[in-house]
Amino acid sequence: MSAYPIDANFQRTVQVQKVVKESPLVKTFFFKDKLCAQSKPGQFVMIWLPGFDEIPMSISSAGSNRLASITVANVGEATKLLHQKAEGDVVGVRGPFGNSFRLVKGNVLLVGGGTGISPLVFLAEKLIELKARMTFLLGAKTMRELLFLSKIENMLSRTEAKMSVSAEDGSYGHKGVVTELLEETLAKEKFDMIYACGKEPMLLKIFMLTEKHKTPLQVSLERLMRCAIGLCGSCIIGKYRVCIDGPVFTDERLREVKDEFGRFKRDFDGRKVVV
Repeated sequence: MSAYPIDANFQRTVQVQKVVKESPLVKTFFFKDKLCAQSKPGQFVMIWLPGFDEIPMSISSAGSNRLASITVANVGEATKLLHQKAEGDVVGVRGPFGNSFRLVKGNVLLVGGGTGISPLVFLAEKLIELKARMTFLLGAKTMRELLFLSKIENMLSRTEAKMSVSAEDGSYGHKGVVTELLEETLAKEKFDMIYACGKEPMLLKIFMLTEKHKTPLQVSLERLMRCAIGLCGSCIIGKYRVCIDGPVFTDERLREVKDEFGRFKRDFDGRKVVV
């Protein structure tokens, strides 16, 4: 099981301290919580919306002044309700849960798509502290949906780093998907570790490319999570429960679940459905 404080599972109420609009559909919500402020890149929290539901969210920053944040796309009923929250509003929080990315000092590559970029920005800050050599590949459907572009540029300017960007519609950088940039990059350069976060079909493509180039990989998986402590089984992939065995999975573990990874997930009734 992941190592987190025993009281992390107790729900606390927190006030929204600040809301930042990152794109037309994405906002970052900052809140104060002692435990969440100690989170590591890759971990997640359960956010409770009073009178509605509880949903899992990756932590996009954590640190000084007991502040932590989540970055949320408005894509469903729960996230629509969350997007209506403003400074001073109250939500519930449990966590942090799950494991985190294992930091590697060396030549590393980060690949993020959509809101999957947000936990990688958190990770990049820690890798910079290690003085890792870094390449960051970002992808989105359009330029307007690219997240944290200026923040990442400023961050990478402090270290030995490179960045490449793709937009599927050609409105910024490479026209196409971010895995095309990855394929080009892996053909030219060797890496000590690749970190990735995004939609699972994208992660499957990344896994296949890293297998081809024999490069170690860590990915953060998204799954339906209802309890976050390994009881409900809604996040199962193969023999693993993503909430406590993940959400970060290595290439070794992905090989063990390759019949499901990128192909099937569980619905609210626990049945396998196509990703």
